[in-house]
Amino acid sequence: MSLSDSQSLSIVCGARCRARAGICVSRTGLFLLSLIILTAPAAARDSLGIFNSWGAFRDPEIPRCYAIAESEEISGKAERKSYATVGFWPNRNIRRQFHVRLSRDRSTNSRVIVSVSGRRFQLTADRSDGWSQDKRMDAALIAAIRSATSMTVESVGRDGKPIVDGYRLRGAATAIDAASLGCSRLR
Repeated sequence: MSLSDSQSLSIVCGARCRARAGICVSRTGLFLLSLIILTAPAAARDSLGIFNSWGAFRDPEIPRCYAIAESEEISGKAERKSYATVGFWPNRNIRRQFHVRLSRDRSTNSRVIVSVSGRRFQLTADRSDGWSQDKRMDAALIAAIRSATSMTVESVGRDGKPIVDGYRLRGAATAIDAASLGCSRLR
């Protein structure tokens, strides 16, 4: 992908992007573009596609593939970028593993809850990240993501204030499928 080409930037930034002098100003697009630029020298990661606010990538050296999106809305002041991923590690026989990075560190006694289409999932978590508890939860959560338009991740921060990271899910199913196909031949 030629990152200097304004057409490629528009594709990366998605349909919601507004272009000024060939530079994309979409927050989500800039996040995905920064992922591509920052990770390219560190490892050979291939872009499998950008689907609205979700991207799919392959890292054949590990090997792994993943779909990823930055949260669109957060409550309070973020300490870092929050994102959700669905990962595939063919050598470890891990498929469709759900993971989130919270926008702030959570209180050690608070839960991390993902809400999608009226369903709530309690994740296994450390201070800043959460994962599905098992393969069954991964499957249920990803099935819910495929049919929903939004998702929220909630917890309580170390300061006692709520953490609410919101995600748009348009393009998520396609990005997950692209990541799955991207790793289908890697071993």
